[in-house]
Amino acid sequence: MSAPRTHARPAGDSAARAAAKETIWRLAAIALGHPAPELQKALESGAFHAALNDAWLAVTGRAWPKRAPSVDFAALESGYIAAFLHGPKGKPVAPLLAGDHERLLAGHARPVFMLNIAAFYRHFGLQAAETDEGRADEPDHLASMLEFMAVLAHLEAQALRRNRDPAAYRRAQRDFLRRYLCPLLRAVADCLRGWPVESLDETIGQLVADLPDWADHQAAELEARVGRYRDPDAATAARVEGAQSRDTAAARVVDQNLWG
Repeated sequence: MSAPRTHARPAGDSAARAAAKETIWRLAAIALGHPAPELQKALESGAFHAALNDAWLAVTGRAWPKRAPSVDFAALESGYIAAFLHGPKGKPVAPLLAGDHERLLAGHARPVFMLNIAAFYRHFGLQAAETDEGRADEPDHLASMLEFMAVLAHLEAQALRRNRDPAAYRRAQRDFLRRYLCPLLRAVADCLRGWPVESLDETIGQLVADLPDWADHQAAELEARVGRYRDPDAATAARVEGAQSRDTAAARVVDQNLWG
């Protein structure tokens, strides 16, 4: 009788582990962007699950659940629309734009909030992609944020392969997770937990349920490596508490943590 097969996890400080994180972020971005027929094919064939499961095993040591795919692309797209774009009364059940969640704005006007997110992207030479319709992706869309995390994980893996210090990319991941992505993932999951959308594809639903805890764990791991996150909004909030004019506080663009 053969011994049970085990999965060897990459070393915690390895390029392979950073690359596995990149895969998770990138596949999540694909799943939570507007669905394309190619996603339905990957769900039906099992290719999406196989790729995500390999990366999830590499990072966590656990298999990722396999869920049944939507019956066809029309069902995949309609479930996505019902959950994230046009639910009851024409409003999304779980908005994927961070700026649509009032509590995530932390007292800032939405344009200021968007500028602060865009500052992260610009620091690493990135800009909003153009969609097939020629419209710029919103920087605070969950898919854009997930794709940005994939870029940072890629840069971390690249630094490790070249025997360079990855601390700057790790600090950027820590800051972006703590300030923007972790709260948005939690908000989206909470919305769907409170108002489930039965037509939502099961794989997408599983991702929405699993990503908040995983992202929190990644942030905590990064803090252990490069230090705790310092919230720049906390000091700002203390200074403006009780101020008569909210506009004055909202107009201030909070400086980003420059990571290296």
